[in-house]
Amino acid sequence: MYWEKMGPQNTKATIEAALKRAQELNLNYLVVASSTGRTAENFLNPQNRNNIKVVCVTYHAGFSVPGQTTMPPETKRRLEDGGIKVLTTTHLLAGVDRALKNKFNGIYPAEIIAYTLRILGQGVKVGVEIACMTLDAGLVPYGEDIITIAGSGKGADTALVIRPAHSNYFFETKIKEIICKPREF
Repeated sequence: MYWEKMGPQNTKATIEAALKRAQELNLNYLVVASSTGRTAENFLNPQNRNNIKVVCVTYHAGFSVPGQTTMPPETKRRLEDGGIKVLTTTHLLAGVDRALKNKFNGIYPAEIIAYTLRILGQGVKVGVEIACMTLDAGLVPYGEDIITIAGSGKGADTALVIRPAHSNYFFETKIKEIICKPREF
């Protein structure tokens, strides 16, 4: 499916398409990017996720404000109390490379990979990134296909079926399907 434009107006339909595909493929894990937790809150009702295990990936502390997370602590608690695991960690395709870029105004390998993935859209880049991050954290099983839901800013507009690899074997990651994404980004 292709959405005409990127943005949060696609969130509900993206989630529905991802859950439908997860059921069709009998997949057990869904990983959702959600900086504030709003997108992940759509999965708080267990009936909305059909027994699929959900992991929410959010920005690392200090992403916007030094020492602070973008997800309010009460939202994180609500998600965790609702059975959703929350991963707050450094982004795979940023980390120290971004520090080098910020300090020396250059571009480095991880940023080149990120920009290459953005050719397919910001949500595709984020979807690949969060899949590998959750695998590295041990929150999804190795060797299984999962669904990722990501977006181009606020909300969600991209869903992928992906088999992530650990970051030290990043190029073994396989995008199996693009369930949906915006045509214009």
